[in-house]
Amino acid sequence: MGVGLCRFTLAAFAGVLVFFHGFCSSEKAPNYSFMHQATTAPAIAYYDYIIVGGGTAGCPLAATLSQNYSVLLLERGGAPYGNPNITNMGSFGAPFADVSPTSPAQRFVSEDGVINSRARVLGGGSCLNAGFYTRAAAAYVEAVGWDSGMVKESYEWVEKVVAFEPPMLQWQSAVRDGLLEVGVVPYNGFTYDHIYGTKVGGSIFDRDGHRHTAADLLQYANPTGLTVLLHATVHKITFRRKGVVRPMAHGVVFRDALGKKHKAYLKRGSKTKSSEIIISAGALGSPQTLMLSGVGPAQHLKAHNITIVLDQPMVGQRMSDNPMNAIFVPSPLPVEVSLIQVVGITHFGSYIEAASGENFAGGSSQRDFGMFSPKIGQLATVPPKQRTPEAIAKAIDSMSKLEETAFRGGFILEKIMGPVSTGHLELRTRNPNDNPSVTFNYFKEPQDLQRCVQGMQVIEKIIDSKAFSKFKYDYLTVPELINMTLNFPVNLLPKHDNASGSLEQFCKDTVMTIWHYHGGCQVGTVVDHDYKVLGVDALRVIDGSTFNYSPGTNPQATVMMLGRYMGLKILMERLGRDLSK
Repeated sequence: MGVGLCRFTLAAFAGVLVFFHGFCSSEKAPNYSFMHQATTAPAIAYYDYIIVGGGTAGCPLAATLSQNYSVLLLERGGAPYGNPNITNMGSFGAPFADVSPTSPAQRFVSEDGVINSRARVLGGGSCLNAGFYTRAAAAYVEAVGWDSGMVKESYEWVEKVVAFEPPMLQWQSAVRDGLLEVGVVPYNGFTYDHIYGTKVGGSIFDRDGHRHTAADLLQYANPTGLTVLLHATVHKITFRRKGVVRPMAHGVVFRDALGKKHKAYLKRGSKTKSSEIIISAGALGSPQTLMLSGVGPAQHLKAHNITIVLDQPMVGQRMSDNPMNAIFVPSPLPVEVSLIQVVGITHFGSYIEAASGENFAGGSSQRDFGMFSPKIGQLATVPPKQRTPEAIAKAIDSMSKLEETAFRGGFILEKIMGPVSTGHLELRTRNPNDNPSVTFNYFKEPQDLQRCVQGMQVIEKIIDSKAFSKFKYDYLTVPELINMTLNFPVNLLPKHDNASGSLEQFCKDTVMTIWHYHGGCQVGTVVDHDYKVLGVDALRVIDGSTFNYSPGTNPQATVMMLGRYMGLKILMERLGRDLSK
């Protein structure tokens, strides 16, 4: 029974992990008359605003600015619409076996050894996540210095299009009741607000299981004021340096899918002196773009033969990723397909969430475990240099023979707030298509590790709770579940023999990402409180790279809100009147 149960658990763990990945689409593509392939772009064009990155912040930002000005939105990936594999909740995982240059998810591995992914599709990270929608805490909004009224209105603007109340079925209900039974109280019901206790949050999946994303917010755009170019890879931002007090951003150089170079410039003149370039390329892409454009640590730029525009040593610094750890619980009963719906928000700084379902084979009869598949080298039971083609082939063969029941069950997971631990990002090459090198230093600070341990202790209590009992085999103890969890290749870090007896070691050895990485262009060091890049003019960064710590339990709602919020702020500043309503 031991070998069979081990194989059962490895397959289940592999499959269920894929729940975090999907990507954005609607059943039918919207009639966006302003969306074109970059190959159709002229060699030179002029706009009031140029936005680099059509992601979770870039789409609402572009839609807002287009109401009064001409806007160019440059997206390095394609449109999210029309692909059945990216439309439905039940089709998770299939894209992550696709490691081609056209995949909407670009895989990278941090220097910590944790496998991760970044978006390469219109709609950005909202196209790759588990769909959970929840706002930042009121205290977060106050600490950042945002206007609370405009923040509320901006959230509501987003929510009219992309946010829904999820259906609560058996597994999620059992986790909710287990959280309450073990003391994560009070019960706050369904709410978008970040409140201590247990709640049901929103989802960007509607009741039919179809994903709605930041790309859908472009329906708000003025079609005559917006141009969206797909497969437009920005190579650098150009600066005027003559006749100005300090470098002034004035254009971008990008290439289309055929490699042809194009240039876009800001309109010039007395009426367009407020025109700006805005980088919204995400926590990896934004600091990378600044460095490729000559804004970053001087010695690092020199090493890559990049002309220095501004020595800015904090670009790429203080990178963070909220570590996630989880326990897989095989279920004697069938469970519904569910992503993140319930969250327990603790006072000690850990968030407890859950996911379940039998679709975690990646929605494929070929049993492709997506990003966690040995087909793409996921075989962390051995060190990286021992992941031979023979070892990978053996794992693929073993998983292909497993029965459907091996995927029955789900995860209960914890993510820590913050985090306190930080790392850094550096260029590997001057090619914007290449991933930069990034180190997150998971659990470097003891406070992060302690929060993980406390979160895992809550999970243990939930598994043993009366409310959750029907979804757990009586003969499987929590220590046995932890031991089985340790057998699956979660990341590239070596395992330690004492992990099953030490929650501290368990946290370190099974650390995963929940795709909430941020930093690299933070407020106060790289940009000011209006998100203007310090030391240069006509350039802002507006996205999650500016966060000092992750907002709420899941950041996507706040990133979308920020795009709308700052779009309004920029318009109000330029037009001189209140546009928030």
